[in-house]
Amino acid sequence: MENLLTIKNMNVTYVNKVRRVMAVRDVSFSIDKGDSLGLVGESGSGKSTLATALLRLHPHSTEITGEAIFEGQDLLSIPESEMNKLRWVKIAVVFQKAMNALSPVHRISTQFEDIYRVHYPNATSEEIRERAMELLKLVNLPERVYRLYPHEMSGGMIQRMAIAISLMHHPQLLIFDEATTALDVVTQGQILKEIVEMEETLETTRIMITHDMSVVATTCNKVAVMYAGELVEFGMVKDVLTKPNHPYTMGLQRSFPSLKGENTKLESIPGFLPDLSKELPGCVFAPRCPYATDRCRKEKPPMMDVGNGLAACWRCEER
Repeated sequence: MENLLTIKNMNVTYVNKVRRVMAVRDVSFSIDKGDSLGLVGESGSGKSTLATALLRLHPHSTEITGEAIFEGQDLLSIPESEMNKLRWVKIAVVFQKAMNALSPVHRISTQFEDIYRVHYPNATSEEIRERAMELLKLVNLPERVYRLYPHEMSGGMIQRMAIAISLMHHPQLLIFDEATTALDVVTQGQILKEIVEMEETLETTRIMITHDMSVVATTCNKVAVMYAGELVEFGMVKDVLTKPNHPYTMGLQRSFPSLKGENTKLESIPGFLPDLSKELPGCVFAPRCPYATDRCRKEKPPMMDVGNGLAACWRCEER
């Protein structure tokens, strides 16, 4: 398959007057056109930071290094004017809490037209409305929604509208940042099903940021597991979620209930995320890992080929 995005040694550091927080450290992976990648990990693992770094939406004081090659261009080094041309046209995002993204005092039609004309200022209202009707149908919303105010819509309808807006200019890469977390289970299931169906229609590549393993299992073909700002495991969903190689991925699995098979006791991962403002020697997961040795606490494991993917764990050498 043709490669779409390659991230090489990406580092993101938040800087303020008193400290530097290394939120993403040496992350590298690539995705192909048509892929659906689930980016998983507990809160604070750097998932959203990685996504906003790709879009260059961080405060100016944030330090970002490495490469993010998208269609031959490095997203981290191209001029801001070039990046503005890519955002929303070739790379779009549905943010966390998207239900708060729409203006409560303007109709959907007004907001849709304003956003559309950022990139196509000469577009007519009729052209924009025609595109809007296509997208409303795609996300299973009635045409009357176009004339409504956000407060006249349910949470699920607003979420669908946010997805429709993100698809406005046929983006090649679509990022969902916990886009369905605030919805009830039934509505979330409906929207996730529609997202998968849309991909087949639009041939869009997707990154799904979530802490919900079931979302990844049912809607993605690849998965990247992040912990404390680092990538610890990467591979196909069918391999990583059935036979995980990193102890952190194993811990995530044990803490998530299964609807099939025997009832088992859920196990939480003991301990807490480390302080990312400090240097972390050895394996970043070692303080919470039940298999950690002295080597783990002193030497940082590289990403290793484990046959069915990649994992950063010294135990992989024993296999």
